[in-house]
Amino acid sequence: MTADLRDHRDARGRRDSWDHQDSRDRGVALARAARAGDTLALHRLLDHLTPYIARICTPIALADGPDATQETLLAVFRSLRSLKDPQALYGWVRAIAVREAVRIARRAARAHPVELADVPERGDPQLATDIDDVLARLSPEHRAVLVMRDVEGLDEEAAAALLGVPAGTAKSRLHRARMSFRKAWSS
Repeated sequence: MTADLRDHRDARGRRDSWDHQDSRDRGVALARAARAGDTLALHRLLDHLTPYIARICTPIALADGPDATQETLLAVFRSLRSLKDPQALYGWVRAIAVREAVRIARRAARAHPVELADVPERGDPQLATDIDDVLARLSPEHRAVLVMRDVEGLDEEAAAALLGVPAGTAKSRLHRARMSFRKAWSS
């Protein structure tokens, strides 16, 4: 499994820094200072958020993950003053990251359509890249719901809210994404 889909844990088995309260508190404090006009805090906030955003964007936008990360950072920069409650920073950033990653992935999919039948067979020397290959064959909408549910650990309702679709649509997309992933993986 690629690093992007693994459970993010440090050497002691703890969840990565995004699950630690100190890191979240630092981000919230930086957001408050940046909203108050502190440009140094704004730069520090964007640096602080970059790994978090990349962790969300890369599995959705794949090779265009860095572009989606950059677009997300720009959107955060432009819209930070509209964030009413700095305590909601990470949920707000996650919603922007998912939206931008799906937008970038859709644009890339129009330029380079891929067929599920082109999945490498088992035993292929590039087996280590199979997960990325299979993800690349899913639609951006399916990748997004799969990442939100299975990587980020959100429930279907929260994923639906982030994607701006009804909960039933998110559940349906998740089901189809998992089926497509399994089918492509086992072929």
